[in-house]
Amino acid sequence: MIHYQLCHDQHEFDGWFKNSAAFDAQAERGLVECPTCGDKRVTRALMAPSLGKGLAPPPPAPSAPTPATPPPTVGAAGPMPDHVRAMLQRIRAEVGRSCDYVGPGFAEEARKIHRGESERRGIYGETTPEQADSLADEGIEVASIPWVPRAEG
Repeated sequence: MIHYQLCHDQHEFDGWFKNSAAFDAQAERGLVECPTCGDKRVTRALMAPSLGKGLAPPPPAPSAPTPATPPPTVGAAGPMPDHVRAMLQRIRAEVGRSCDYVGPGFAEEARKIHRGESERRGIYGETTPEQADSLADEGIEVASIPWVPRAEG
């Protein structure tokens, strides 16, 4: 994963991408947008290198919640910032428009699609962490998205 500082129109924010080609491909498709103003003309900003302090290993990365577990809107750092909530609401709306909801049968339907037994399409639903791990072990790509309440209006 590569961490980039991104900017547009003096708004700066962070993004994580598999590699620079992944950022370029997502930006070309209009999938990267400024969380402050929503503009999709986002570029990578110059970043200062991160220099380690000593030889201690980095702390382990937190595990991502599964879609079956709704994320808290208030955490140890306090309430979720409005711009983060708005971005997650836009993601939720886009997933609802572009993908088929398969409910708790997500793992089974993902396997059918992977084996060619079902139509190839985007799906979303619920799964347990164990089912998600099993899908990943089988080479089936899955992702967890923090599910926030729908945007009003």
